[in-house]
Amino acid sequence: METRPASQAVLRRVGLFEGLDEEALDRIAEVGFRRRLDAGAFLFFQDTPARSAYVVLEGRLRIVQATPEGERVVVRYMQAGDVVGLIAALGDMEYPVTAEVAEDGTVVLGWSGETLRSLMETYPRLALNAMTHMAGMVRDLLRRVRELSTERVERRIARTLLRLARHAGRRVEAGVEIAFPITREEIAQMAGTTLYTVSRTLSRWEREGLLETGREHIVIRATHALVAIADDLPPTRGPSPPSAPLPE
Repeated sequence: METRPASQAVLRRVGLFEGLDEEALDRIAEVGFRRRLDAGAFLFFQDTPARSAYVVLEGRLRIVQATPEGERVVVRYMQAGDVVGLIAALGDMEYPVTAEVAEDGTVVLGWSGETLRSLMETYPRLALNAMTHMAGMVRDLLRRVRELSTERVERRIARTLLRLARHAGRRVEAGVEIAFPITREEIAQMAGTTLYTVSRTLSRWEREGLLETGREHIVIRATHALVAIADDLPPTRGPSPPSAPLPE
């Protein structure tokens, strides 16, 4: 079972709780509720009333959206420190996506919309941070729309891999490994393209030395080359230096 200090350690790293003191964080953790879920379970479903928002304490969530045609599209992954459901819960809306547990032992800390509104009255900084969080969500959405409507598919695939690496990458001898299993179909959904196109592109990049791929496994060997593709710069090839930082 998660302890309150362990919860606080995660909350300190979450932008939603930036600038709050230990007493405030202790109170926020105390009034929240914890859930521990295993892979394949669901935290909430699309188009159901949004009663709570959550912070991931451990593990990983897969955020999925169903299209009007009934297709299942992976939007993104969430890991420790990520906030999910905040806008919907505060606005008494329906969840626009489904949150599926992607890893055994995933732990979340949740608050009802009513509890969050009460906390914001007590801690005005929390309300300000929530506004900043929402603005960031809108910015990300607008950027995503621009990418899908204007960018070549190779750039979108490169950006998707770089975001995954920045969000959940770990340094290994060969480069930067995306630290959880992910399929080419999921990459295609996140990049807004087809499985065929992703498979063809990743296979070519592997031949060129940019990647190592396996079953639900990707290591980026040349982050600088993917950045060049994502930013539409002149191509570079070969492995990145061991100390090369992950792109922002």
